[in-house]
Amino acid sequence: MKIAVLVKEVPDTYGDRKLNLETGLADRGASEAVLDEIGERALEVALTQKDSDGDTEVTVISMAPDTATATIRKGLAMGADNAVHVADEGLAGADLGLTAEVLAAALRRGEFDLVVTGNVSTDGNGGMMPAMLAEHLDYPHVTGLTTVELTDGKVSGTRAVEGGKQQVSAELPAVISITEALPEARFPNFKGIMAAKKKPFEVISLSDLDIDAEDQSVARSIMVTVAEKPPREAGEKVVDEGNGGVELAEYLTKNRLA
Repeated sequence: MKIAVLVKEVPDTYGDRKLNLETGLADRGASEAVLDEIGERALEVALTQKDSDGDTEVTVISMAPDTATATIRKGLAMGADNAVHVADEGLAGADLGLTAEVLAAALRRGEFDLVVTGNVSTDGNGGMMPAMLAEHLDYPHVTGLTTVELTDGKVSGTRAVEGGKQQVSAELPAVISITEALPEARFPNFKGIMAAKKKPFEVISLSDLDIDAEDQSVARSIMVTVAEKPPREAGEKVVDEGNGGVELAEYLTKNRLA
C-alpha cells in the first residue's frame, strides 16, 4: 500500500503571530517555523499502518518555501520512506484553490492508495483542503475521523457528530482527514534522524507538475481588506458595596450574557 501524508510548515503556535498588512499574508518570520501538529498526527496514522504492514510505503508531501527543507525532513526522521517538496516562487501567497490544484497534481504522480491529511491547519484554519483534493482526484473522502482502520481495499473510521458518532468507510483509493482525537506523533529518535539524511527527498516546481506558472497570477480568491486585531479594552469593574449582585446581574442582562 502506498500512503501519502500532507504536512505543512506553520508558525509555532507558542510564538508571536503577525499579519503583513501590505500583503495580507501571515508574517512567517515572526516566530519559529514548525511542522503542524495535526500533520504529525496524520503521519502517525500512516506510520502505524507501516508498522503492521512492512509492504506499506509512506510519502510526506508539502507545498512550502525553499526554506522548509529541514521542517519537512522531520517527517522522514519520524519514519516516512520519502518526501516530495513542492517549492516555487509562483506559489507565494497561494489560496486554497491554487494549493489544492498543485497538491492534487503532486499526488497524481505517485498513484497513492490513500491520502491522509489533518482536518484543519493551525495557520490558515480553512478546513477545506481534504474535500478539495478529493474533488480534484475524483476520490471518495471521509473527513474528521477520530479513529482509522485499514483493511483490504477499504478505509473506515469513526466521526464525532452532535449527540453521538458515525461509522464511515470508503473504498480505496481515498482521501481521509483526521482530528486531534488521534494519538500524538512519535518523537524522532537519533537513528531516525540520521537515516532521514539518506532517504529520497524530491524537490519539484510548477513546471514539473505541468502547471503554467504564469497562470498563477490569476487569483482564485481576492482579499478585499485586512487589518490588525484591535487591542483588548479594559473590562468594566463591578465594586461590591452591598449591591454587587444586582449590578452584576444588570451588566449580564444589558450585554445579553444571561
